[in-house]
Amino acid sequence: MAESQSLSTDKDLTALEARLGHRFADPALLKRALSHASIGPDSNERLEFFGDRVLGLIVAERLYADYPDADEGGLAVRLNALVRREACAKAGEAAGLASHLIMAAGESVSGGRQKSAILAGACEAVIAALYFDGGLAAAKAFVLRYWEDAFATLKPELRDAKTALQEWAQSGALREKAQPVYAVRERVGPDHAPIFTVEVRIPGHEAQRGEGPTKREAEQDAARRLLWNLGVWKE
Repeated sequence: MAESQSLSTDKDLTALEARLGHRFADPALLKRALSHASIGPDSNERLEFFGDRVLGLIVAERLYADYPDADEGGLAVRLNALVRREACAKAGEAAGLASHLIMAAGESVSGGRQKSAILAGACEAVIAALYFDGGLAAAKAFVLRYWEDAFATLKPELRDAKTALQEWAQSGALREKAQPVYAVRERVGPDHAPIFTVEVRIPGHEAQRGEGPTKREAEQDAARRLLWNLGVWKE
């Protein structure tokens, strides 16, 4: 299978290493981290698996220090926001990984370098490569550098209460993962200015109700009230 490979010279490799903040003792490890599954068995998938766990540890440690008053659920919501695909793809883009990805020519021509899933996977694989070549310190330096904006803007991201509640319910904070269930309990007012009352339930916790001029806004209000009641949000 034909490949499209950008890491063809030592100069290219050195420039990328400078952005990663680490000079590799084993350059082949970095090339493996940048190799998409389309090239065959020597891809970055195993490194991606490991890098995801290293990323989670580094982010969890930072959150534990930054939010001393947050409970397990509150930390879990923030963790999920920081390790999801979009956050990893954004960090990979900032680090300039796209032009260095090694992939089949067909995948490259079809826009593979711009696909968030591919970029996110490569970013996680690079974190693993940094860990194996330079230890946790090398991986941590990369994550704290390229996730700094994500940490700084974390609080506004959590204003979407429905998303935050769903992530909390799926995070393992409950004995069993569950989906929040919303139900419209009341609709009053004229057609041009209705007021909806929506109830949200999660197994094992007291249901909460919210109000709003639309069903969606009422759901957001209910989710926000439940998050407050759970102690996940204290802002």
